[in-house]
Amino acid sequence: MPSRAPSTQQAVLAAAALLLVVHGLGRFIFTPLLPLLVSDGQFSTGQGASLATWNYIGYLLGALIAIRWHRPSQIHRSVPLALAVHCLSLIGLSLTNDLPSITALRLANGISNGLVFVMVPALVMEWLAARQRINLSGLIYLGVGAGLLISGLLANPPGLSLTAAERWWPAALLSLPLAAWGGWVMLRLETEATRRTHASPQAGRHSPLLDKQTRPLFWAYAGAGLGYILPMTFLPMIASIQLGNAHPMVHQSWLIVACTTLPAAWLWNHLGQRFGDQRALLLNYALQLASVVSALLLSGVWGVVLCSLLMGSSFLGAVLLTQRLGRNLQPHQGPRLSAALIALYSVTQLIGPWLAHEWLNRGGTLPETLWLGAGALVWSLFWTWRTPSAGGQSGTHDASQAPIKTNIA
Repeated sequence: MPSRAPSTQQAVLAAAALLLVVHGLGRFIFTPLLPLLVSDGQFSTGQGASLATWNYIGYLLGALIAIRWHRPSQIHRSVPLALAVHCLSLIGLSLTNDLPSITALRLANGISNGLVFVMVPALVMEWLAARQRINLSGLIYLGVGAGLLISGLLANPPGLSLTAAERWWPAALLSLPLAAWGGWVMLRLETEATRRTHASPQAGRHSPLLDKQTRPLFWAYAGAGLGYILPMTFLPMIASIQLGNAHPMVHQSWLIVACTTLPAAWLWNHLGQRFGDQRALLLNYALQLASVVSALLLSGVWGVVLCSLLMGSSFLGAVLLTQRLGRNLQPHQGPRLSAALIALYSVTQLIGPWLAHEWLNRGGTLPETLWLGAGALVWSLFWTWRTPSAGGQSGTHDASQAPIKTNIA
């Protein structure tokens, strides 16, 4: 294994590529593939929704496992294993039309996604912090925005005639080289992190994840998961209810979300550096709230367009700002804290559609379910306001000054 450490740009690019692989080619691609696979007769719409749920459950399980496997030696083994599971699950999906097999493969893919989505950004964040470059950490999430766009293209690539299971081949083939290169770079980062931690007298010592500083951040992030998942799940359907099935905005709303997500990581990374992560997070939740309120109060095209623009440009920023702010509050256990936050986010994502289902069963309408999201985002704003801002300084500045000996404790 090469002893020379990668450059900071290479580390950030590799991490972004891995998020593109597991989130874009593993999770997000199922959204544009779903109507095509249903049309091919591989499964029904209801069965497709069940498959999506199993993938979300796998994502939650992966995040929970990452809370336990947070030490450098464990990350060292887990990231390559998770990437292998991701690639094998996509190859498996490309070869079978058997519904139980597809269900198991989507569950496995979700677990690998949860592991990589927690471990890779946390590892790179610690590595950057040791080099006083944690201000670059938010750029890792550019891979998520790129994944939305690329997954839309690969779901129905021009010039290729694919049906049923064959539709997974483009994502599987692209995943292989990106996962191999990104995993190789992560192993080189992990070697240095392991040496630093083994030399640290603080290694293995932990304070509670929930204390008076981090508790408000956890409460806020719980609301964020519920607030964002409702419009991100139901916006095209709400557009069809309000505008009619034939209206172009039914399909274009997701394209707007994807396009605005691409620069979002850079934007919120910059705002966090300039104003501090806590203040930037307050602005972020305010924009998400405005997004949901737009869909509720502005009937017609404008409500859908504003919701798509504001949500697409903001939801990813909440992830990177919360992760960095959490590490700033507890720099000695960044990966463990990151895993716990993402697990909580995953739970509230699962709760959101269930609450919407219950509301519909009680005679409510689908657009009305967005009031649940609006209330959740008000909750997030309140608890973010109560979250410490690390002495009033920028989260990026403080975190970059954290002692090296406390990294990945």
